[in-house]
Amino acid sequence: MPAPMIPYDFERLDADNQVSRANSFFEEMDRRRSVRFFSDAPVPRELVELAIRTASTAPSGAHRQPWRFVLTGDPEVKRQIRVAAEEEERINYEEGRLPLHWREALEPLGTDWRKPFLETVPWVVVMFEERYGMNPDGSKQHNFYVKESAGIAAGIFITALHHMGLATLTHTPSPMAFLTKLLGRPENERPFCMFPIGYPADDCVVPDLRRKTLDEVMVEVGEAPKRRT
Repeated sequence: MPAPMIPYDFERLDADNQVSRANSFFEEMDRRRSVRFFSDAPVPRELVELAIRTASTAPSGAHRQPWRFVLTGDPEVKRQIRVAAEEEERINYEEGRLPLHWREALEPLGTDWRKPFLETVPWVVVMFEERYGMNPDGSKQHNFYVKESAGIAAGIFITALHHMGLATLTHTPSPMAFLTKLLGRPENERPFCMFPIGYPADDCVVPDLRRKTLDEVMVEVGEAPKRRT
C-alpha cells in the first residue's frame, strides 16, 4: 500500500541567496579536517544525539534506514575498544597484514597502530550497518543498498558534528568484528565506521594536505541546460 502523501516543506531561495549560502557552506566544510589529537573536555550528550538524529535524515534504499549508532562515554568500554583496536592495527602495521602499497599511502599522514584518542575523547560512536532487519515475528526483512545508505548517513553525521563545532575521525580498524562482540550487537549488524568525538586539543596539528580541484573531481557530459530568458 502506498504511503500517504503530504506537501513538501521546501523554501526556494532566490539566486543571490543560493550562491551566498552555497559559498558559506563550502567554506565551512572546507575547514573540516580529520583529527587525531583530541581534548578531554566534556561534550554534552545532547549534541551527539542531535548529530545522530541529523544523520538519520539521510535517504536510504526503500526507506529501510539500515543503520544503528552505538554511543558510549563509559571509560572502561572506551578502554576495551582502544585495546582491541590497537591490537588489530598493530598486526596491520607491524606484522604486514596491510599491503606495502597501503602502508606507503598512509605514511604521509603519520599514522600508526597507537590510538590513544579512543580514551581521550568524551564520546565514541560506532556506526553499524544493518545487513537485514528483523520483523516482530522474528522473520528477516530485506534491506536495500545497505552500504550506500550507511555511507550517506555517515557523511551527514560528520557534517553535523563539524557544523556544531566538534571534531571527529573516520576510524575503521581492520578487521572490525571485535566491535560486534564488545558492544553486544546482534548478528544482523556489522560495524561500518567508528567515530571518536570531541574538541581538538589546543596543540592539535593536521597534515598539510591539498584537496582535489573541481576540474579533478567533476566531468560534464553533453550540453549545459539552456537558461530561460
